[in-house]
Amino acid sequence: MRFYDIIEKKRDGGELTESEIRWFVDEYTSGRAPDYQASALLMAIYLRGMTDAETAVLTDAMCRSGDTLDLSRFGALAVDKHSTGGVGDKTTLIVAPLAAALGLKVAKMSGRGLGHTGGTVDKLESIPGYRTALPADEFMAQVERIGVAVIGQSGNLVPADKKLYALRDVTATVSSIPLIASSIMSKKLAAGAGSIVLDVKVGSGAFMHTPQEAEKLARTMVEIGARCSRKVSALLTNMDLPLGRAVGNALEVREAVEMLRGETNSDAALREICVALAGQMAALALGIDHTEATNRARRALESGAALAKFREWISAQGGDCGFIDRPETLCPASRRETVTAPRAGWVHSVDAAGIGKAAMLLGAGRERKEDGIDFSAGVLLCVKNGERVEAGAPLCELLSSTVEDFSGAAETAAAAFVISDEPAPEQRLIYGIVQA
Repeated sequence: MRFYDIIEKKRDGGELTESEIRWFVDEYTSGRAPDYQASALLMAIYLRGMTDAETAVLTDAMCRSGDTLDLSRFGALAVDKHSTGGVGDKTTLIVAPLAAALGLKVAKMSGRGLGHTGGTVDKLESIPGYRTALPADEFMAQVERIGVAVIGQSGNLVPADKKLYALRDVTATVSSIPLIASSIMSKKLAAGAGSIVLDVKVGSGAFMHTPQEAEKLARTMVEIGARCSRKVSALLTNMDLPLGRAVGNALEVREAVEMLRGETNSDAALREICVALAGQMAALALGIDHTEATNRARRALESGAALAKFREWISAQGGDCGFIDRPETLCPASRRETVTAPRAGWVHSVDAAGIGKAAMLLGAGRERKEDGIDFSAGVLLCVKNGERVEAGAPLCELLSSTVEDFSGAAETAAAAFVISDEPAPEQRLIYGIVQA
């Protein structure tokens, strides 16, 4: 078998066989195939696409390229969730303890952020003492005892995806549905949960810019799950505007805690999506009606059960829980600046990608994987879509402890707000649910 022949076949629109796909993944993961040939095949896949069968084989081959977790001891209660990436997306910080409060077992491996999209591991590392790496036996014991543990991705979990994603990132082949689906689902399958809920983001701050694109991606991943005997469902959620009012690592942890504490000013959209995700996880794992599962999730959030589980979780992984009672004490920024409205009117839209880029310019994100980040940095939204603002009133606050010149971030953030003379129509928050 030759790499050249496989590239040529896909370049000309052919369907790769199972043996060809598995051989490609093995050759590249082992280092026997050079980057330039793998890049050529990725571009051919990007341009020509893959059938459902090809995508399922690619996912399985990537999943089997390294270690996998065995969660069979938890039976049907083992659940996982994944977001396709967004701005201000701190849902795991709320949904994981919420699911655990419902009796589910969340053994989760999360990633770091790159560019303007945040990563759960970075957010958790803003908590003093929190350990994002645990020995396997301690990780499993914590899930058994508490119901939740969240760590960084294992060193040998799906190594094929690590290599291929790094290559996609620099060869303009990221936004390919077969490649996105196989990347996400290979990690989810390797992580071992029998039920998986996907949060597929739609809009300016997401990879999928339209509901139609997002639905196609969601259906591809749900189909992969069905082929691999997993229960998978996907929520299509709005990412035209940031999720919640905080964008930045410690800022998002604070907002998550405030929601778990039942603060009256917590963001309604964030709450709705978190309850919907946890409800969907419970419906799949417990085999109950979706409405009943969602009601249980809402009650667990409102009763404080999810907050208690969050405290247990953070403490078990070495985190200092003092900030839970005083969220404002977590990584306070040394400098802040306010961006004000140029005129009176109604906030018509807030571009999620623009706010994410402003946060990155302040030090909250990375341009390269090896870059450091400022946990205190980010953007706090003072107004969102549909709210009235007067001339000179705050639109958002910029925070940083490492950046001295805020001008670039201020300009980027200001451009993200569109103010109109009339109220904008209310945006849909959840476009739909895709199930097998």
